[in-house]
Amino acid sequence: MTLLVGLGLSLSVLAQPVQGEVRKVDAEGGKITLKHGEIRNLDIPAMQMSFRVSDPAWLKRFQVGDKVTFTADKVGGQFTITSITPRP
Repeated sequence: MTLLVGLGLSLSVLAQPVQGEVRKVDAEGGKITLKHGEIRNLDIPAMQMSFRVSDPAWLKRFQVGDKVTFTADKVGGQFTITSITPRP
């Protein structure tokens, strides 16, 4: 039973989808700036901030003003977008 409780706590901190809006795309720097809701798994409140991206091709797909749903995590000590999709 202890294992199940521990597992439940671990699952609660997994990356969850967050809604955001693209504010800046820095292809040269490999970053995207998003205005976003709370990112629970990183304990980050709603704000605007820059993220590294795990796939540089994403920087060519999105433009300022695009609405997105994304997940983020800390990778190599840096906040990084691990998935991102457009939303209507």
